[in-house]
Amino acid sequence: MTYKTLSGKEPAEEVLRDIEHRAKKLHRKPMLAIIVVGEYKPSQIYVKRKIETAARVGVDTEVHRLPEEIEEKELIALIERLNQDKKVDGYIVQTPLPKHINAQRVFEKIDPHKDVDGFHPRNMGKVLLNIFDENMFPPATPSGVMKILHYYNAPIDGANVCVVGRSNIVGKPIAMMLLHHNATVSICHTRTRDLASYTKNADILVVAAGNPGLVKADMVKEGAYIVDVGTTRVLIDGKDKVVGDVDFENVIKKANCSPVPGGVGPMTVAMLIANTVKAAEQNLARLNKKS
Repeated sequence: MTYKTLSGKEPAEEVLRDIEHRAKKLHRKPMLAIIVVGEYKPSQIYVKRKIETAARVGVDTEVHRLPEEIEEKELIALIERLNQDKKVDGYIVQTPLPKHINAQRVFEKIDPHKDVDGFHPRNMGKVLLNIFDENMFPPATPSGVMKILHYYNAPIDGANVCVVGRSNIVGKPIAMMLLHHNATVSICHTRTRDLASYTKNADILVVAAGNPGLVKADMVKEGAYIVDVGTTRVLIDGKDKVVGDVDFENVIKKANCSPVPGGVGPMTVAMLIANTVKAAEQNLARLNKKS
């Protein structure tokens, strides 16, 4: 039997076409600001991809590059300036941040109306409460995972779902989103005993552990839908490559699976830019109310 490769490229293009149409209706181009701290190579690649994709659909970007050794208070000072900058509709702080910076404290300083990565506690709280209204921005990567599952008609309602990973950025919010769609969700992590006993029972498996090749073919259910969120750079035959948490080459023979790269990555970028256009629409609505 042949199983589906759950590519993120096609659903991302669907989202981007809608974004481009909506952006053209605004009185100016939406503006996305990106804060990058340090020279972490994967971050530079991701930022370049966001800039290029935004430009394709009529969204402007500005990048603030800060040194690795910057103090947390200086980063927060920039965030406070962006909160007040009327030309910036939304902005993100590219992760990971250097270890001397408290990421959660930084996210809490972002204006929730400009938090297009969806990391502010208010946006995260609305995910928990299932309040997906016009005044919130869902986290981009979990939103991208949901879009992939819907695009490929994964049967979420009533499904047994296993999420491997409990981060605030992916694991916890995607678990809540799936729960809101009537799935029965198990959350696994580094302290989980006998991980395979959970993954083998999953109709849908979302893996966001940052552990290359963690999930093997003998750990998955025949015909399951598997979304691999893991991205780790490794040397293979002397070449720098990005790999996921799932042994894709063998798992795809047994289940439907997203590739790395080309799976969740394009969707994350598309959903981020969708949030930016939404922020611009909200800004325009607020201006119209005042006039």
